[in-house]
Amino acid sequence: MKPKTLKKGAKRNSPDETYAWLRERMDKLGFTSLEQIAAETGINRGNIYRYFTQEQRPSVALVDPLCQALKVTPQALLIGLGVWDKP
Repeated sequence: MKPKTLKKGAKRNSPDETYAWLRERMDKLGFTSLEQIAAETGINRGNIYRYFTQEQRPSVALVDPLCQALKVTPQALLIGLGVWDKP
């Protein structure tokens, strides 16, 4: 699912930037694999990969577990996922 048309001047993360953002968070928190995040969140590893390559968007119910595991605010997560415009 592709993001809606952006307002003029707005910028969202590309799929490459989204995955890089995830890897950076994982490194900072000591996660070495998506399996570890899957175990922490209860979300399938394949789905986590699809969220962070922008192949699929997580449901609202999955925002909180992802925020807790990655230790970020919902806004930071949505920006990281490429769903919300960068500031």
